[in-house]
Amino acid sequence: MDNMNEIMLDRNENQYGPAPECYEALRKANLEQLSLYSREFLRGRKSELSYTLAQRMGIPEERLLLSYGSEGMLKQVVHCYLHKNEVILLPRQSWWYYKKVASEVFGKEVEYSLIEQNGRFEYDAKQICDLYDKHYPQLVLIASPNNPTGSSISQKDLAAVINHCASAIIVLDEAYYGFTSESNDHLRELLDTHQRLVIMRTFSKYYALAGLRIGYTCVGEGLDQLVAFSARYLGFNQLSEKIALAALNAPEYYRTIAEKMRIDKEMFHNGFALLPGFTVFPSEANFILVRYPVPLKKTLEEGLKQRGIVVKFLNDPGLEDCMRITIGTREQDTSVMNAFNEIVGQGAMGSQAHELVNNR
Repeated sequence: MDNMNEIMLDRNENQYGPAPECYEALRKANLEQLSLYSREFLRGRKSELSYTLAQRMGIPEERLLLSYGSEGMLKQVVHCYLHKNEVILLPRQSWWYYKKVASEVFGKEVEYSLIEQNGRFEYDAKQICDLYDKHYPQLVLIASPNNPTGSSISQKDLAAVINHCASAIIVLDEAYYGFTSESNDHLRELLDTHQRLVIMRTFSKYYALAGLRIGYTCVGEGLDQLVAFSARYLGFNQLSEKIALAALNAPEYYRTIAEKMRIDKEMFHNGFALLPGFTVFPSEANFILVRYPVPLKKTLEEGLKQRGIVVKFLNDPGLEDCMRITIGTREQDTSVMNAFNEIVGQGAMGSQAHELVNNR
């Protein structure tokens, strides 16, 4: 099948695309200014985007850092604070790139596990605190919501970890922020009470601007070294900033998309429940984790490939029988669920699942 017609649901991209306001900002951009550096410093700001984000979050602008996606800030944090043989504590069932960045500075990785219980993968604050007492890590990384499990750490458990791991730098990766809640209340409270806290977010997922590579990070008052390390003398990408600002000013567009995704996650949950051996885990992000019968793996891979559907089959320890499916548009999601029904569903169960999808 032509790549242009494939349904690519393997990289957690927002298939709905950015708000119309973003396209309008691009059309209206003054391209003559591309030859000039930012002059925001004349207004007492680092940049218009960082100023706006800081105002919305109720923090000083100097504590709001911009980066090349949250990936860029992850690198900066690790390269700034983690040195050879120093320990970073990170989740086992999570983004492989965390380990890659730690290896760049020859850091020592110690993993904690998300516990499968109550029908989901949950953070275990006691386990994290026990490992902290044993290894005294320089960095403790928490992804919330976590990729690929879709689960978030509770505010109670997060507070317990932060309070217990007092000497460590806590890195909270909120790349999938927004799909369930847009609240910043927890952010301000956390930054006020923990000076060695890093909270990373991005415009790539919720705001559908992955190609622009815009990340932003809030840091506690005890991380002046990171603030200095991340400083940009000549400013940020002005065109990217304008588009990001336009996205911030289109909240209803993104809330509508988040609601469509919520409905489709429910559809997947109900649809897969009718296929023997399949389980969908609850997700607070724009993807779902699906457990499938291992003997069907080759059949699933070949069947999806024939239909031009690309999802992520996982090989991570403990997740070898799982796949991650990005939530796409309504049309894409319906096609994907119907494809599974065709590949797997036989008899009454397949017919019931097909009917459930098409009668939404």
